[in-house]
Amino acid sequence: MSGLLRICTAGSVDDGKSTLIGRLLYDSRAVYEDQVHSVQKASKNRTAGPIDFSLFTDGLKAEREQGITIDVAYRYFATARRKFILADTPGHEQYTRNMATGASTADVAILLVDARNGVRTQTRRHARIASLLGITEFALAVNKMDLVGFDRQVYDDIVDDFEEILPNAHVHAIPMSALEGDNVITRSDRTPWFDGQSLLQYLEAVEVDRKLVEKPFRFPVQLVVRPNQDFRGYSGQIASGAVSVGDRITVWPSGRTANVKRIVTWDGDLTSAHAPMSVTVVLDDEIDISRGDTIVRAVDDLPPLVGKRFEADVVWMDEKPLDPSRLYLLKHSTRVVTAEVNRPLALNQIETVAVSASRPLVFDRYRNVRGTGAFILIDPATNFTAGAGMIVNELRDEQASGHQLNVAERIAQAARQASSDADAAIAVQKALEELLK
Repeated sequence: MSGLLRICTAGSVDDGKSTLIGRLLYDSRAVYEDQVHSVQKASKNRTAGPIDFSLFTDGLKAEREQGITIDVAYRYFATARRKFILADTPGHEQYTRNMATGASTADVAILLVDARNGVRTQTRRHARIASLLGITEFALAVNKMDLVGFDRQVYDDIVDDFEEILPNAHVHAIPMSALEGDNVITRSDRTPWFDGQSLLQYLEAVEVDRKLVEKPFRFPVQLVVRPNQDFRGYSGQIASGAVSVGDRITVWPSGRTANVKRIVTWDGDLTSAHAPMSVTVVLDDEIDISRGDTIVRAVDDLPPLVGKRFEADVVWMDEKPLDPSRLYLLKHSTRVVTAEVNRPLALNQIETVAVSASRPLVFDRYRNVRGTGAFILIDPATNFTAGAGMIVNELRDEQASGHQLNVAERIAQAARQASSDADAAIAVQKALEELLK
């Protein structure tokens, strides 16, 4: 097995995530001697034994004082079979948004459950977030089994609960003690009734679906390159799929078509390119393309969705609640537009909402293409990333469904479609003038 595997931890506070990761790094010899000495010294005034493994990842002063994880800690390690990037995410409800950040790029999630407490509300919330973010491979670590005498019935009850929480996921359950190392690196003699892989064995062997090349071609344009009159290229990173010289492409949202003439890179021209490469595409026809447009292959079986309204699962990350009467900036791929959401959300709340953008977007369902199925909501007053969303489906436009806008709605629509407060004031004034004619 080769390749890079991205992992995140999930679960409720005090279930032992940082201890497990510290034990995994220590036993796989992925920490330096000076780190070990530093942690041994810091462990003297704590009750976790000669080495407090959580200190290998809990680097913030507040984390060590409180004994909880606050920020996302990324660690790189490797074995003879695979390389790993591991995100130790916080379990406390207050920092759910940080957990979503760590899970957004992960291939596999390690879900920890304290064997004494069973499945808790935050465990369910983390499992749902990971699932919404497209993770389908889970290692269910039933931790602290040493504190329940390695009782198989306790383990079986927790595994049964997760069959209802993650019915469509692949879950590999492991009874373990992160503190004492049972079933972390190798199989433990204290669980003779368990015949599955240890955690490290599972991580080295698990196969994840990362076949971006086989997905439909999506190329969001980030920059139009025009160094001289003889060259016009469109630069960006391929979000999914592949393209070759000579392919027929369509530019959305305009719908114009052309053929790929060249694929240009720093190292020279290519005959083909695939995700996640960054390239410059030159077409045989100088059609109007600008930043934020999306280039797709005309023959792809799964065309993109184009529209202003869609349904999405949103994780709210701002302490200031979402206000449905406010406009937010929506960053989707390389395009930024104003948008509004139809219902309020509080910090760390996860709900399905309807999003209305001021201008058409070219998007996919998140389950089909992550790169063009995800977006963030930004508070225009603070530039704070207030929410993260995964598109579920398109929604019909109100006007297309036959809904006639009243006077107030027409004025509000004119304001929403403006790119700034000044433009909004001008748009509202013009709308009023037209209505009064």
